[in-house]
Amino acid sequence: MSEELLQEETTMADLEEHFDDANPWNVVQSYMENKTILPVKVEGIVNGGAIAMVEGLRGFIPASKLSLSYIEDLETYLLKDIEVRVIEADEAENRLVLSAREILKEKEKKAMEEKIANIQIGTVMTGTVESLQNYGAFVRLEDGLSGLVHVSQISQKRVKSPKDVLNVGDEVNVKIIGIKDGKISLSMKALEEREEAPVEKVEIPKSENIGTNLGDLFKNLKL
Repeated sequence: MSEELLQEETTMADLEEHFDDANPWNVVQSYMENKTILPVKVEGIVNGGAIAMVEGLRGFIPASKLSLSYIEDLETYLLKDIEVRVIEADEAENRLVLSAREILKEKEKKAMEEKIANIQIGTVMTGTVESLQNYGAFVRLEDGLSGLVHVSQISQKRVKSPKDVLNVGDEVNVKIIGIKDGKISLSMKALEEREEAPVEKVEIPKSENIGTNLGDLFKNLKL
């Protein structure tokens, strides 16, 4: 093979490789595989979602993937800068789907972990009962944190069911008694004044009674 033909084949191979690299669908496919976070601008609002451009391709962001909560008016997202990931890329169908929800969930989880890491065991807080289960009560604390008061930690008195003594919406004082795997254990019982055990009344006999009893003892004793 001549040197010219070899150079020509090498050049063609390089061109094909560069062509593949330049193909926007290959680029967005790599974004999806690597879970790359992409800053985009919402350029349009359509039925059921929003439009943003990625590598010159028209990407669709479903309304359910724009936020962690329900969006009342999608128009409020028009021209808004957000971060997204590619979750579907199909060149044959000309379908590119983006999502911001996963990124927001990860950020929320990280922020929650940082809040929990800053909590000190023994801290006393005021919270609101948000749900009642047979095994205990979930209490909403400050900064969006939530913890569980196990049924055994509700009161010093025996509690058969949390519903017997608590209602959803009740404001309660709780003490943080444990943190494990991102879960906060609370106690209401720890803040109750402990009931002192009843003092047993002991009567001490008067000294004259003691003397009389000893006298009686010697009187009846035969030597």
